[in-house]
Amino acid sequence: MTDVHRTTGRRPGSVSDLDGPSPAETLDGASTVEVRTTASAALIPTIRAVASDLAARADFDLDAISDLRMAVDEACATLVDVAAPSSTLQCTFLVRSERIEVRAVVQAGHPDAEVSTDTFGWRVLQTLADDVAVSHEPGTGGAGPTVGIRLDKRSGDLPR
Repeated sequence: MTDVHRTTGRRPGSVSDLDGPSPAETLDGASTVEVRTTASAALIPTIRAVASDLAARADFDLDAISDLRMAVDEACATLVDVAAPSSTLQCTFLVRSERIEVRAVVQAGHPDAEVSTDTFGWRVLQTLADDVAVSHEPGTGGAGPTVGIRLDKRSGDLPR
Protein backbone atom coordinates (compact mmCIF):
# COMPACT_ATOMS: atom_id res chain seq x y z
CA MET A 1 0.00 0.00 0.00
CA THR A 2 1.31 3.42 -0.98
CA ASP A 3 -0.29 6.75 -0.10
CA VAL A 4 0.78 10.04 -1.67
CA HIS A 5 -0.33 13.36 -0.20
CA ARG A 6 0.49 16.83 -1.49
CA THR A 7 0.08 19.92 0.67
CA THR A 8 -0.61 23.02 -1.37
CA GLY A 9 -2.44 25.44 0.86
CA ARG A 10 -5.80 24.74 -0.84
CA ARG A 11 -8.73 22.87 0.59
CA PRO A 12 -8.00 19.11 0.23
CA GLY A 13 -9.88 17.48 -2.60
CA SER A 14 -10.55 20.68 -4.51
CA VAL A 15 -10.44 20.39 -8.29
CA SER A 16 -7.55 22.86 -8.48
CA ASP A 17 -5.36 20.37 -6.54
CA LEU A 18 -4.93 18.50 -9.81
CA ASP A 19 -3.20 21.46 -11.41
CA GLY A 20 -0.52 21.67 -8.71
CA PRO A 21 0.25 24.63 -6.49
CA SER A 22 0.81 28.14 -7.69
CA PRO A 23 3.64 30.03 -5.99
CA ALA A 24 1.17 32.27 -4.15
CA GLU A 25 -0.56 29.25 -2.61
CA THR A 26 2.52 27.62 -1.12
CA LEU A 27 4.65 28.48 1.87
CA ASP A 28 7.62 30.51 0.58
CA GLY A 29 7.20 29.06 -2.92
CA ALA A 30 7.54 25.49 -1.59
CA SER A 31 5.21 22.54 -1.83
CA THR A 32 5.17 19.39 0.26
CA VAL A 33 4.61 15.85 -0.97
CA GLU A 34 4.32 12.94 1.45
CA VAL A 35 4.60 9.27 0.50
CA ARG A 36 3.82 6.45 2.93
CA THR A 37 4.44 2.78 2.15
CA THR A 38 5.01 -0.42 4.02
CA ALA A 39 8.68 -0.44 5.06
CA SER A 40 9.69 -2.93 2.39
CA ALA A 41 12.60 -2.91 -0.05
CA ALA A 42 10.15 -3.90 -2.80
CA LEU A 43 8.40 -0.51 -2.53
CA ILE A 44 11.49 1.72 -2.55
CA PRO A 45 11.35 2.14 -6.37
CA THR A 46 8.01 3.93 -5.92
CA ILE A 47 9.56 6.50 -3.60
CA ARG A 48 12.60 6.81 -5.86
CA ALA A 49 10.29 7.54 -8.82
CA VAL A 50 8.47 10.25 -6.85
CA ALA A 51 11.82 11.88 -5.98
CA SER A 52 12.89 11.87 -9.64
CA ASP A 53 9.59 13.30 -10.83
CA LEU A 54 9.59 16.09 -8.25
CA ALA A 55 13.16 17.07 -9.11
CA ALA A 56 12.41 17.07 -12.83
CA ARG A 57 9.32 19.24 -12.31
CA ALA A 58 11.44 21.65 -10.24
CA ASP A 59 13.86 21.96 -13.22
CA PHE A 60 16.80 20.25 -11.53
CA ASP A 61 19.61 19.38 -13.92
CA LEU A 62 20.02 15.71 -14.92
CA ASP A 63 22.96 15.09 -12.59
CA ALA A 64 21.07 16.50 -9.58
CA ILE A 65 18.00 14.40 -10.44
CA SER A 66 20.13 11.26 -10.64
CA ASP A 67 21.94 12.08 -7.39
CA LEU A 68 18.66 12.74 -5.55
CA ARG A 69 17.15 9.53 -6.87
CA MET A 70 20.12 7.45 -5.69
CA ALA A 71 20.29 9.28 -2.32
CA VAL A 72 16.60 8.63 -1.65
CA ASP A 73 17.10 4.98 -2.60
CA GLU A 74 20.03 4.61 -0.20
CA ALA A 75 18.28 6.44 2.65
CA CYS A 76 15.13 4.33 2.29
CA ALA A 77 17.09 1.07 2.05
CA THR A 78 19.03 2.00 5.19
CA LEU A 79 15.82 2.69 7.09
CA VAL A 80 14.05 -0.45 5.88
CA ASP A 81 16.95 -2.45 7.38
CA VAL A 82 16.18 -1.11 10.90
CA ALA A 83 12.38 -0.96 10.59
CA ALA A 84 9.93 -2.98 12.68
CA PRO A 85 8.21 -5.72 10.65
CA SER A 86 4.89 -3.84 10.45
CA SER A 87 6.40 -0.36 10.16
CA THR A 88 5.49 2.30 7.62
CA LEU A 89 8.19 4.14 5.67
CA GLN A 90 7.15 7.79 5.52
CA CYS A 91 8.96 10.14 3.14
CA THR A 92 8.21 13.84 3.05
CA PHE A 93 9.57 15.98 0.22
CA LEU A 94 9.75 19.76 0.69
CA VAL A 95 10.20 21.04 -2.86
CA ARG A 96 11.60 24.48 -3.64
CA SER A 97 12.93 25.74 -6.95
CA GLU A 98 16.56 25.57 -5.78
CA ARG A 99 16.50 22.48 -3.52
CA ILE A 100 14.53 19.53 -2.25
CA GLU A 101 14.58 18.46 1.39
CA VAL A 102 13.68 14.82 2.05
CA ARG A 103 12.74 13.41 5.45
CA ALA A 104 12.34 9.64 5.69
CA VAL A 105 11.19 7.95 8.92
CA VAL A 106 10.36 4.42 10.12
CA GLN A 107 9.38 2.91 13.44
CA ALA A 108 12.44 0.99 14.59
CA GLY A 109 12.41 -2.75 15.16
CA HIS A 110 14.00 -2.48 18.62
CA PRO A 111 14.65 0.30 21.16
CA ASP A 112 18.37 0.62 20.48
CA ALA A 113 18.13 0.57 16.68
CA GLU A 114 20.37 3.14 15.03
CA VAL A 115 21.41 4.10 11.54
CA SER A 116 25.06 3.23 11.11
CA THR A 117 27.08 6.18 9.82
CA ASP A 118 30.32 4.24 9.34
CA THR A 119 29.26 2.14 6.34
CA PHE A 120 30.01 2.43 2.64
CA GLY A 121 26.31 3.14 2.00
CA TRP A 122 26.39 6.10 4.38
CA ARG A 123 29.48 7.49 2.60
CA VAL A 124 27.67 7.16 -0.72
CA LEU A 125 24.65 8.98 0.74
CA GLN A 126 26.88 11.82 1.99
CA THR A 127 28.44 12.11 -1.47
CA LEU A 128 25.10 12.21 -3.31
CA ALA A 129 23.31 14.70 -1.05
CA ASP A 130 24.38 18.21 -0.13
CA ASP A 131 23.49 17.67 3.55
CA VAL A 132 22.56 14.52 5.49
CA ALA A 133 21.51 13.97 9.12
CA VAL A 134 20.15 11.12 11.23
CA SER A 135 17.42 11.36 13.86
CA HIS A 136 16.37 8.98 16.63
CA GLU A 137 13.27 9.67 18.69
CA PRO A 138 12.26 7.54 21.69
CA GLY A 139 8.92 5.77 21.53
CA THR A 140 5.84 7.32 23.11
CA GLY A 141 2.44 5.96 24.06
CA GLY A 142 3.45 2.33 23.65
CA ALA A 143 4.94 2.89 20.19
CA GLY A 144 8.56 2.01 19.56
CA PRO A 145 11.26 4.53 18.70
CA THR A 146 11.49 6.17 15.28
CA VAL A 147 14.61 6.45 13.20
CA GLY A 148 14.95 8.91 10.35
CA ILE A 149 17.24 10.39 7.75
CA ARG A 150 17.01 13.95 6.44
CA LEU A 151 18.80 14.96 3.27
CA ASP A 152 18.97 18.09 1.14
CA LYS A 153 19.78 18.22 -2.54
CA ARG A 154 20.36 21.45 -4.45
CA SER A 155 19.13 21.76 -8.02
CA GLY A 156 22.62 21.83 -9.52
CA ASP A 157 24.74 24.65 -10.86
CA LEU A 158 23.42 27.97 -9.70
CA PRO A 159 23.23 30.73 -12.36
CA ARG A 160 26.35 32.86 -12.48
